[in-house]
Amino acid sequence: MREAGTGPAVGIKPLLRVLAGERQAVPPVWMMRQAGRYLPEYRAVREKAGGFLDLCFNPELAAEVTLQPVRRFGFDAAILFSDILVVPLALGRKVAFLAGEGPKLEPLTTREGIERLGERIDPMVVAPVYETVRRVRKALDDKTTLIGFCGAPWTVATYMIAGEGTPDQAPARMFAYREPETFALLIDRLVEASIEYLVGQLKAGAECVQLFDTWAGVLSQGEFERWSIAPTKRIVDGVRGQVPGAKIIGFPRGVGSKLWRYVKGTGVDAVGLDWMQGLIYARDHIQTLKPVQGNVDPLALLAGGAALDREVDAVMAALAGGPFIFNLGHGILPPTPIAHVEQMLKRVRG
Repeated sequence: MREAGTGPAVGIKPLLRVLAGERQAVPPVWMMRQAGRYLPEYRAVREKAGGFLDLCFNPELAAEVTLQPVRRFGFDAAILFSDILVVPLALGRKVAFLAGEGPKLEPLTTREGIERLGERIDPMVVAPVYETVRRVRKALDDKTTLIGFCGAPWTVATYMIAGEGTPDQAPARMFAYREPETFALLIDRLVEASIEYLVGQLKAGAECVQLFDTWAGVLSQGEFERWSIAPTKRIVDGVRGQVPGAKIIGFPRGVGSKLWRYVKGTGVDAVGLDWMQGLIYARDHIQTLKPVQGNVDPLALLAGGAALDREVDAVMAALAGGPFIFNLGHGILPPTPIAHVEQMLKRVRG
């Protein structure tokens, strides 16, 4: 790992420097779900757009909400405003977002249903997303990185099997245990779709991408290897086969000490740490391998005050000595006061 300014760098953008293995004296900062309901300007645009998916597929409005938190807080990265369920939608499944209930899909419970999925993503579905990427990249300055993303195959599959989120995603876990060969067909289709989708974002202007494996933590060790690590490696290899040198951040939430296997087995450039991940373990066993990103508890940000200061100080003390991107350990919570975000940024940036 290199100190900033001691070797070759990737442009002048702090976040890309970290992904190249450099430590920055002040770590770059962004937040998962930084474009969201805690911002009054986002709520105004959301009301104008109508439904959530209407906003995701309106390039003008999606670009606007992507840029809002960067304008307000000066974050070092903008992350594309979209959703991980764009991929199943682009493969021909019905997806809806119901107020107060979250995403709803047609449950996918048979081999025949999986075989009827599109062999490739529908270009008409994802075209507005790529246009949003182009607009945001054009609007950003030369120090702010644009991050694209998609859901990892395991996490996306859990929603497709159950038709919704469940406390432990048991429907998908049971399907994978009982019908592993059939479940593998779904994972294979999602791997190929994810490669195509991420390559499209990178070619449209995204400078790095993040894979969200939000439900990786519910898998046993063997299942984690099969359904999280192996598909992620295939995506990393497939994306880089078309976009050489593509920078990819992995975020397998809730995997604890299995994170070491994920880093060693997937080939990601950096790894996101959830708020449950031990800081000393992350420093001594993960950051020695790859740059890390994280991991303030979103509830500490919601609480603010001395609790937030302690949380920020602990994360900085443990991880700022190496290649590090400051972030939350999951998405910002909608009730979070803007003043608490400002407090956190002031603490990080000194």
